[in-house]
Amino acid sequence: MASNQPIQAVGRRKTSVARVVLRPGRGLWSINGRELDDYFPRPAHRMRIEDPLRVAGSEGSLDVSVRVRGGGLTGQADAIRLGIARALVAQDEDVRSSMREGGLLTRDARKVERKKPGRPKARKRFQFSKR
Repeated sequence: MASNQPIQAVGRRKTSVARVVLRPGRGLWSINGRELDDYFPRPAHRMRIEDPLRVAGSEGSLDVSVRVRGGGLTGQADAIRLGIARALVAQDEDVRSSMREGGLLTRDARKVERKKPGRPKARKRFQFSKR
């Protein structure tokens, strides 16, 4: 793939879906039209999102553009993280092993369990009374 072409990938987590586009640039971030620090005020979310770039050693050399929908901030942050990791592997296959070791290419399949009938929540039961 040509080095000046944008690379696209999709990441998912819980109910969040992130479409990530990486372009060669100066390390600018755009998440739903906002800056990274503006969209994710928590440093923990920002660190998790930047992990794939750190592992690949391409911090500051790629512009990241993201459209993310659904879920909350944690689910969106992890969806973006997976999308960036997939895009970096599509750009350079040599980083796949280091991404795999860091657990960055594994999709976290955990979702909220549905509520069952006859119960107040998915697993909780109403209080049992013997008499």
